[in-house]
Amino acid sequence: MTSNDILRRLCFALRLSDRAMLGMLELAGATIDSQVFPSYFKQDDEEGFVECPRTVLADLLDGMIVKYRGRKDEATDTSARPKPQAPLDNNAVLKKIRIALSLREDDMMAIMKLAGLEVSKNELSALFRDRGHKNYKECMDQFLRNFLAGLAKYSPSLPLEKD
Repeated sequence: MTSNDILRRLCFALRLSDRAMLGMLELAGATIDSQVFPSYFKQDDEEGFVECPRTVLADLLDGMIVKYRGRKDEATDTSARPKPQAPLDNNAVLKKIRIALSLREDDMMAIMKLAGLEVSKNELSALFRDRGHKNYKECMDQFLRNFLAGLAKYSPSLPLEKD
């Protein structure tokens, strides 16, 4: 999935305004031109379409985590150096959404059920394993699409602030 597609679907699923998303980007320490931001939501064939960089999507997801969960406590972080940012693939997108919205395994399974898919706990946990793990499973585009569609139906029950 493209960053633009994920951004559009996430915005729709969580009913986020541009202002709320720009605020989340600021929380992540990212600055973005508020004139360019709406162009990320246009369709590929529309005039003024701009491809959303993966870094913007990663910053938005990190900002969601800060907004809904708070900043990571530096005192409990045992690493002296910041860890390098892993590439933002579908598994990382799914994981960041899960963290930001404090979704448990049962929540994730309920979201997928709303999308019309039954997922076992084992299948789900395989998506959150490290890439080198023997039971790691790559999150395919269709799975992420279904998850975001199910999230749109599930999100009214989430205790999120709108702006």
